[in-house]
Amino acid sequence: MIKQYKVGDVVTGKVTGIQPYGAFVALDEETQGLVHISEITYGYVRNIEDYFKIGDEVQVKILDIDERNEKISLSTRALQDPPQKKLEKNPKISLQERVNEHDANGFQTLKEKLQDWIERG
Repeated sequence: MIKQYKVGDVVTGKVTGIQPYGAFVALDEETQGLVHISEITYGYVRNIEDYFKIGDEVQVKILDIDERNEKISLSTRALQDPPQKKLEKNPKISLQERVNEHDANGFQTLKEKLQDWIERG
């Protein structure tokens, strides 16, 4: 019954098999899809069995349906919030920000120096 599902649907299924490349999830008695290892969670997944066990009920999002080959691509990662980026301890400062920073510290800018040199010449 692949036609009853559409891309973007969030459904509950049962894990029926685990392979090194992903987990197979039965959506109903006739329809099964694959959660590829890259779609399990954010970050590196070393062992799929740390996330899924055969018989687990899981919520998955349908990413793609290939009706011709009768394959459904699923994701649990798509239902998770993406991790927050860590704030840099020493954020990179642009050259302009550094120039402006030096202005505030009492250094003459090149523009000011150039004008001074022209007047002296």
